[in-house]
Amino acid sequence: MKYHIIINSVKSVDELSNAWSTEDYIKLLDEFGFEGAESSNADELCELLFMAISDFEPSEAAAILLSYKLSEDLNDNQIDQMSHDMLLDKISEEYAEISLHHKLFNVNQLLHKAYNGTFPSAKATIVTFEISPNKDITKDHVLKALNVTLANNNVIQRLFADQLAGKEAFDEAESIIWSLSANGDNSYTMITSEYWMSRDEFKDAEFDATVVDFEEEED
Repeated sequence: MKYHIIINSVKSVDELSNAWSTEDYIKLLDEFGFEGAESSNADELCELLFMAISDFEPSEAAAILLSYKLSEDLNDNQIDQMSHDMLLDKISEEYAEISLHHKLFNVNQLLHKAYNGTFPSAKATIVTFEISPNKDITKDHVLKALNVTLANNNVIQRLFADQLAGKEAFDEAESIIWSLSANGDNSYTMITSEYWMSRDEFKDAEFDATVVDFEEEED
């Protein structure tokens, strides 16, 4: 499949809008022992949560947030270990299970702001682009198409060369791209981690790409 791509913007951000809902804030405030916050608006709830979090040791707060967000993905021992590791490492980039990176990013950045930088900061990359023809626009295809313009030392190229070339199934694409949304016509917005794709790694604003699909061999 051949595509023509135009990159309209590439932004680096340290938080994602709508990462936490009003309901999330109220439930988290309850987890941190603060009750009766239902009448507050979203901005007030966020400030109240920061105040409530500050009464806890950083690793304790991290464990509470991790349990709230990832209790279905991690066991108690993993959460305990991660709550300490987060103080030293960018866990949302380094954790082996990349399907959890998006959730870990949101947890990490909330803690980073609540503790004024005690937790290492991570960043996300937001790319808006046009692609034509507007056909079969999957996360797999987007990564293969954008690969044409990314720097040669890009981490996706180093770790998933065979997948990008269509030699192996690219199941990891679903986790590498956190969000892919259509904006109308041929325009899309993609969100990923700066670890996978940074603003400085984009070489060309307009280019052509040939995407090769992986085809399983028949028995």
